Amino acid sequence: MSVTLLAGSATAAVAVTPASDPAAHTLPNAAAPAAPAAAPVENLIVGYKSSAPEAGSNTAAAADATAKGAKAGKKAKFDRRLGTGAALVNLGGATAPADAAKVMEQFRADPDVAYVEPDSRAYAMATPDDTEYAKQWDLFEPTAGMNVPAAWDKTTGSGVTVAVIDTGYVAHSDVAPNIVAGYDFISDSTAARDGNGRDNNPADQGDWSAAGECGTGSKASDSSWHGTHVAGTIAAATNNGKGVAGIAYNAKIQPVRVLGKCGGATSDIVDAITWASGGSVAGVPANATPAKVINMSLGGSGTCSASYQNAINAAVARGTTVVVAAGNSNADASGFTPASCNNVITVAATNRTGDRSFYSNFGAKVDVSAPGGETRRATDTPGTVTTPENGILSTLNNGTTTPGAEIYKPYQGTSMAAPHIAGLAALLVAAKPSLTPAQVEAAIKANARPLAGTCTGGCGAGLADAAATVNAVTSTPATPFFENTADFAIADNSTVESPITVTGVTGNAPAALKVGVNIAHTYIGDLKVDLVAPDGTVYTLHNRAGGGTDNINQTYTVDASSEVANGTWKLRVNDNAGGDTGKIDSWSLGF
Repeated sequence: MSVTLLAGSATAAVAVTPASDPAAHTLPNAAAPAAPAAAPVENLIVGYKSSAPEAGSNTAAAADATAKGAKAGKKAKFDRRLGTGAALVNLGGATAPADAAKVMEQFRADPDVAYVEPDSRAYAMATPDDTEYAKQWDLFEPTAGMNVPAAWDKTTGSGVTVAVIDTGYVAHSDVAPNIVAGYDFISDSTAARDGNGRDNNPADQGDWSAAGECGTGSKASDSSWHGTHVAGTIAAATNNGKGVAGIAYNAKIQPVRVLGKCGGATSDIVDAITWASGGSVAGVPANATPAKVINMSLGGSGTCSASYQNAINAAVARGTTVVVAAGNSNADASGFTPASCNNVITVAATNRTGDRSFYSNFGAKVDVSAPGGETRRATDTPGTVTTPENGILSTLNNGTTTPGAEIYKPYQGTSMAAPHIAGLAALLVAAKPSLTPAQVEAAIKANARPLAGTCTGGCGAGLADAAATVNAVTSTPATPFFENTADFAIADNSTVESPITVTGVTGNAPAALKVGVNIAHTYIGDLKVDLVAPDGTVYTLHNRAGGGTDNINQTYTVDASSEVANGTWKLRVNDNAGGDTGKIDSWSLGF
């Protein structure tokens, strides 16, 4: 099976459709301006224990402040009470940090004081100084952006390696600081264009081809430098005064080359998945920096093969989150690989107005959506570029065949959407290294927001929201998550049940049990869908609504607080009419 990259027009599932050349510029990193070194202190915030007189009496707090200031040989005066009940103590103007510390020592020595701290200053989050950041609507615009900057105060991806299994990497100064050693898995030296088979050099040699070279009727195409564009979206260097900002700009990119002239072979790709996640591949040295996240913006037609599924399952078992593009054929993702595989996060593309991009695949296999852009309107001539400002801007090269000069250029595609989610996954793992791939996926889906526009066919949980997801992960314990991805056929006028056995959860289920349901069916008005608790209690999720609408891809919230969590839960689907069939594609429980 040959697989190709997933950036391009809707007319060809694998064709690249780049936008017109924008000027080469760089982008900034999001960091707050630093406070002045050893900034003077004007006030202290003092929290008294509730039993202390100063906790409720301003008079007592004022006397205490004056006394402690005198002991330290400094002026200190009670100013006011804060909403939290703490006392604001004025030091009489700008005070050297060392002198303020002497007053703080007096407060800390008092057993009635719970805490004391300088009344420090906060600063507005700076816009990254990367020169092209203003064009990255996909990161920050409220309508259809992924709300990335608001996540950067908690995580920037440090310590996480993301493997980009793609065309390799062509040198680019805006990505170079974050590159770690990768590998070239292309076995065919002709396709690889490097004169040999597999080696430790993942440099992109160009994937151009002449007319007819990739099969009868195939068109000539220029080199896409696709892997470098994907890498820039994930982890372009930020706050470096040039170019674009990466979503996880302190993460590392591991280029893993599998796509050359005329695409790539499944055998090479599954070995790349294995190696990138820390597995062993015969004849290939061990990966010194195994990836916690894999991005595969590639695909081909057909349902997921055993080769793909086995490699993915093993990668996930090693703790690697696998993100894949849904495909660019405006069709159901269930007919494409690896989009239809289990244990992956399958990503559809949205446009700048918050609608599903006209080319994006859809359906029950889609887990979530992310900005993929549109460099042309659906009605414009395929291959043209009419709306470059609505594409996804990232790092590239201007060589038509072999490498030329580095540039920045907008592309469209689910290839562009997937790295948004891979970048978000890197942010999450950096913020909470204990997260499993299942927990990463569950968090992204649970905190997605509804699309501002429309999505016919199903776009998963909605548009991923980086800040909401990071906040949820960092403020609450990891949610126990259980999933059944086996297919259960739904025949006419029949009932089918898919089980999940929950273990290791203490006590009862929560009042907000999250039940994720992915059902592929051509007439959901026929269906009644119930959650059956271990004791047999039935909770109805869907009851013959939706008429002739296709598919159920939704997360329901169930008050299951009266149920013991551990045990076998079932998703029961009853088809109540003839003429339409389907299957339970997958379902999950998030505690």
